[in-house]
Amino acid sequence: MEITISDSGETRSIKLVGRLDTLTSPELEGPLKDSCEQWQNTVVDCEKLDYVSSAGLRVLLTGQKAAGNSKHSLILINVSDNVREVFDITGFSRILSIE
Repeated sequence: MEITISDSGETRSIKLVGRLDTLTSPELEGPLKDSCEQWQNTVVDCEKLDYVSSAGLRVLLTGQKAAGNSKHSLILINVSDNVREVFDITGFSRILSIE
């Protein structure tokens, strides 16, 4: 997986490319949690995210909790139909902010 991070104002953007699974989720865990705690807004661009496993869901949930505890926001954008289906089946579409 490839992770690209960029900052603008009070927003940190994280762009994901590839698969968010057991092997790659540790690469995202630290940067996402730190972003959600330190930046007012964290936007995760999922346009080129092909797959999310349960390990990836756990990382996103950890980020959502960190954002909520800090009164910050975590928003997922450009979510593909395949990834959205995983969020819908697992109930994560009710937990995460998806645009």
